[in-house]
Amino acid sequence: MALKRVSAVSCIWLLVSLFLSLYIGVQSTEIIKPGLISHTTHTFNPEEPRYLSTLSVAPILALYLLILAVWKLDVVKEGMGCFRASCKVLFCFFFLVSSVYQFLPIGADGNQTAQLIVDTKGPGRKMPETLFGLFFEEINHAGAGGLWAELVSNRGFEAGGPITPSNIDPWAVIGNESYVVVATDRSSPFERNKVALRVEVLCGNDSNSTNICPAGGVGVYNPGYWGMNVEQNKWFTVVMHVRSEGAVNISVALTSSNGVDTLAATNFVANACTVGNWTKYTANLRATATNSNARLQLTTTKKGVIWFDQVSLMPVDTYRNHNFRKDLSQMIADLKPRFLRFPGGCFVEGDWLRNAFRWKQTIGPWEERPGHFGDVWKYWTDDGLGYFEFLQLAEDIGALPVWVFNNGISHNDEVDTTSIGPFVQEVLDSIEFARGASNSTWGSVRTAMGHEDPFNLKYIAVGNEDCWKKNYRGNYMRFYDAIKRVYPDIKLITNCDASSRKLNHPADYYDFHIYTSATNLYSMAHQFDRTSRDAPKAFVSEYAVTGKDAGSGTLLAALAEAAFLIGVEKNSDVVEMASYAPLFVNSNDRTWSPDAIVFNSSFVYGTPSYWMQHFFSNSSGATLLNSTLTNNSSSSLIASAITWKSSQDNKTYIKLKVVNFRNVSVSLKISVDGLQTNSLQLSGATKTVLTSSNVMDENSFKEPTKVAPFRFELKDVGKDLDAELPAYSFTAFDLLTDSSSLQTVETDAGYKSSI
Repeated sequence: MALKRVSAVSCIWLLVSLFLSLYIGVQSTEIIKPGLISHTTHTFNPEEPRYLSTLSVAPILALYLLILAVWKLDVVKEGMGCFRASCKVLFCFFFLVSSVYQFLPIGADGNQTAQLIVDTKGPGRKMPETLFGLFFEEINHAGAGGLWAELVSNRGFEAGGPITPSNIDPWAVIGNESYVVVATDRSSPFERNKVALRVEVLCGNDSNSTNICPAGGVGVYNPGYWGMNVEQNKWFTVVMHVRSEGAVNISVALTSSNGVDTLAATNFVANACTVGNWTKYTANLRATATNSNARLQLTTTKKGVIWFDQVSLMPVDTYRNHNFRKDLSQMIADLKPRFLRFPGGCFVEGDWLRNAFRWKQTIGPWEERPGHFGDVWKYWTDDGLGYFEFLQLAEDIGALPVWVFNNGISHNDEVDTTSIGPFVQEVLDSIEFARGASNSTWGSVRTAMGHEDPFNLKYIAVGNEDCWKKNYRGNYMRFYDAIKRVYPDIKLITNCDASSRKLNHPADYYDFHIYTSATNLYSMAHQFDRTSRDAPKAFVSEYAVTGKDAGSGTLLAALAEAAFLIGVEKNSDVVEMASYAPLFVNSNDRTWSPDAIVFNSSFVYGTPSYWMQHFFSNSSGATLLNSTLTNNSSSSLIASAITWKSSQDNKTYIKLKVVNFRNVSVSLKISVDGLQTNSLQLSGATKTVLTSSNVMDENSFKEPTKVAPFRFELKDVGKDLDAELPAYSFTAFDLLTDSSSLQTVETDAGYKSSI
């Protein structure tokens, strides 16, 4: 048979077509990567059918690419015109079918069904009381300009450094140099922070003045952290330290960002005798209007020299009256965390040890705290949110504190083990501060700060992500031996991962951090399945989906994280604690993204990852039930079952959680075995769903609950239930039961269950 000569263009077309058809065909056999799927955007309705994405027709696309390749290939024998004509017909047919097929409702490609069988009679396992909690790091202005309610940024004028004159940013001058000269000097009355602000007023408004001050006076103002949130009828407390060579008349005001509108104001008037030495001035201001971008300004029209230091502005209404921003604190309290890990993270280490978090510099009267520059995340903190405040916060939200201390290691320098002794003593002192008697050396300092009773400090982490560093193991053992000798009940956490290999040093727990893609984290639901049950337990202190899959906080990320946490529940015999990271981000300083909670000066919202954690708020201390999940689709479903008791109504519930990680809905049959007849209450049960119309949807200040759980009441609940799991969703069923009907035997032994 004589063949026509093959052209170069035809060869290239054939190779490209074959490659694409093979690639798409292979992709169609895997779980479709959600981040690549385009969805029709519409308001979500649970009764509405979901639609297939373009990649769902991959097999058809692969087939007509192959047909097209044959059609184009110029090697067909003379007389094969019928074959080539048939190719043309087949190509048009498959193109038409695929175009229609991609818009068919899910289910047209075959029923997606699954069955979840829950055993309430067999052995169950009580999960740790501390299973889920929080990790707070001073990153993204989470504390300074966030959770800590102080509204003045650089309140002690120390941020510019100890050498004066220095930068006073974000403070700014009101009036030009012909009226006022402003500079820092080292005249502060506080020994640990000597910088103060000197304001020389060159103008005046009295009859003897030739240089008349402008209307409103001259001085300085502070815009806070990207604007101060001032609300009408709310009270604020202003504190400042003042010194002058003569009498003063200072206007203290909250104004709009341009200084035109006055929201609240008072005057500090004192004679020369009163302010000849440093004087502390305190006043309460009541706002007459609302402005989320306000500023604090200190002005005068009286000629002379005034020094200011440690200027503070706090809202009177704070969380538990402990100076935590109320809305942000409530957001974390609502998660019912069982522990609070603090204060970092890399913030603990510092790029250099000179900028590490040192707890003794963060306690005592706030005016006397020197503050420090966090050189990892590149901003100044006045350390108003210090070691004492973190312990107080943990207590306020009902969580156990987990204290992460610096072990003599930063990102760039390390203390040799032979010289680590002073660091060891510093940590022992920190424990005495938290737990010591009120008449002990450091316990008395805590008592003087207003907390006579000891804090419930039981967990301490030796450093952060330092395992691979030269001096870590040597330093670790010095800390371990010293702490266990004095406080044998304290649980120590090593930075070295023991999930897949044995530790070469003693530890109660080991730190495990994971930041990865959605697909990887979903698959890591099985991360601890094969972990030795004899090793120290894991503390998953930092987990999150990051990168393209996560954006600024997507539904996709939340679903993968939910699957991972279901795996943590099922392996809670070897995982003691888990916490998402990072917790907070000020929208004006997104150094790290995504985060659980986003805020600015006046608003706050939770990302899908925040709402996902609500599904696990009752898991700590609950009983894990054995459950089996079977389905005809793929490994894109994962589920768990627990029993928990509500502190609100004192009733017992069976909670079933299921993640559907595919772009198809699933019909789920639920069977709860082992219950007595009529033991499930017909009313009081709920179904809660986290989903959205697009798996890459995010929340925002404009749409703060675009991706948030919605709850339905379930009627006529029985031991067998039929439910629909929407595509890309996280669903929880809370079934109210008669606790006497539960025959689960609690055990500490691990067991496998099909997920």
